[in-house]
Amino acid sequence: MSGNRHLISIYLLTVSLLTSPAAAVAKDAAQEPAAQVGVGSQYDTTHVYVAPEDVDKFVASFLATFGGQSTKQVVATVTPTPSSTTSQLLQTPAGTVSVFGFKTPIPYPFGLERTGYLVTDIDEAIEAAKQSGADVLVATFPDPIGRDAVIQWPGGVNMQLYWHTTKPSYAAFETIPENRVYVSPERADAFTSAFLRFSHGKVVSDDAKAPGVEIGRPKDTYRRIRMESVFGKMTVLVTDGQLPFPYGRELTGYEVTNLNSTLAKATETGSRILVGPFTADRRESAIVQFPGGYIAEIHASAK
Repeated sequence: MSGNRHLISIYLLTVSLLTSPAAAVAKDAAQEPAAQVGVGSQYDTTHVYVAPEDVDKFVASFLATFGGQSTKQVVATVTPTPSSTTSQLLQTPAGTVSVFGFKTPIPYPFGLERTGYLVTDIDEAIEAAKQSGADVLVATFPDPIGRDAVIQWPGGVNMQLYWHTTKPSYAAFETIPENRVYVSPERADAFTSAFLRFSHGKVVSDDAKAPGVEIGRPKDTYRRIRMESVFGKMTVLVTDGQLPFPYGRELTGYEVTNLNSTLAKATETGSRILVGPFTADRRESAIVQFPGGYIAEIHASAK
């Protein structure tokens, strides 16, 4: 009997150690991707799809609003299956967008990915994303200047990861844009945990009662999570999905020094103010629709 008691004691001790908080931390650490695959926020772009006839109008308005310049427009195949699109990069002090004007039908699931993130090694990045809980929607494929893949995070958030054959060198942003992600309460923690593990990021704030005016529901509150990582800023808006237009349609929030003058530049070049300006969380905000349909949040620190 004493021998059996000894074995039982060892078993109980082992179970206790494996289920202790320290063991949970160690388990999480073991699952943590070993390497940082991000490069920098100035290499991360919002993907903007507009009709070919609207590309030039969108480019003119976006650059007039934020400043900066465009790369030369090219016609290329940027998907693993046959397609044709105009492609150019708009680089501004407040954020970068990749503009696509498809001349052919857009192959699935392209057009549903919100951003493109530059990584140091595409194979390592895909493995890190999978370890962190992401699904691979489009396996790695070559493009004219490198390799790409499309992944999906818990909550249905699609992103493209890319790697360049020739390492790019871009100036840092004057203000770092925020990726605005809408997820359900059921998947918010899973998404946040997965993306933080992948990005090696941190939670800056987690407000369970953020003002509902930020999502077009001024009488309500909602949960808002702000995160930062090498990929830049991210705001996770946790909602029940009952959102008035245009909330949920804006992919990126751009920080500017003077909101009113920025909005004036936007409207002078064909953009429309859909919401605002309004003040919440120490910022003045508005939502703008650019020619071609692209919707963005623009904000400045409240005085």
